[in-house]
Amino acid sequence: MKRLALFALFLASAAFGTTQLVADLPALSQSAALIVVGTVRACAPRLTLDGRRIITDTEIQVAEVLKGNADGPTVVVMQPGGIVGDLGQKVEGTAHFTVGEEVVVFLDRRGADRFAVTAMAQGKFRIERSTDGKAIYAVPEGGGSSRLIDPLTQQETQSPLKAMPLAELKLKIAAALAAPAAAPVEPTRPILNRAGQ
Repeated sequence: MKRLALFALFLASAAFGTTQLVADLPALSQSAALIVVGTVRACAPRLTLDGRRIITDTEIQVAEVLKGNADGPTVVVMQPGGIVGDLGQKVEGTAHFTVGEEVVVFLDRRGADRFAVTAMAQGKFRIERSTDGKAIYAVPEGGGSSRLIDPLTQQETQSPLKAMPLAELKLKIAAALAAPAAAPVEPTRPILNRAGQ
C-alpha cells in the first residue's frame, strides 16, 4: 500500500509543470552569490520539521571557486523533493545530482551555511571527460523538465545554455562578471501550473 501511495505521488506530480524565466550565462553568473567547481559527495533527503515536505541536502566538495566565498571545503545545496522511507516528493525543474558527479554550480545563499541552485536546473553544469582524459566539457542541465519563458516576449523558449569545454565556460563566467550587470535571475522558487497551461 505504501509503495502504491509513493507511486501515486510521483504520478500526480507529473500532472504539474514548473514554469520559470529563462536564464543565460551572464545572468546566472552575475546573480549567483557563489559559483563553484566540485564533486558531489552525498545526497541526503530529510523531512522538514512540520513533516509536510521533503528537502534533499547535497554536499559538494569544492575544487575551485569561480565567484564568492565557499566558507569551507564543502557546500551544502538544498532542493525541494526526494525520498524518505516510503514517502516521496518531486519538484519538476530542480537540478539532479548523483554521488561522484563533477559539477559547476551557480548558487544562491540560503542562510548561514546552505545554498540553493540559481534558477533551479539552469544553474547546474555537469562535467564530462573524454575517455583519454584530454577533453573536459561542461554540459548544462538547462531547464530540466520545466517550461522556460522569455522575460521580454512572455513566450515559451529554449535554454540558451550550451555544452562547451570547461575552460571556455570559466572564461565566459569571468567575462560576465567583468561586464555591466545583466537582468537579475528570478528567485529559484518554482511556479507550479497544470501541464499545458
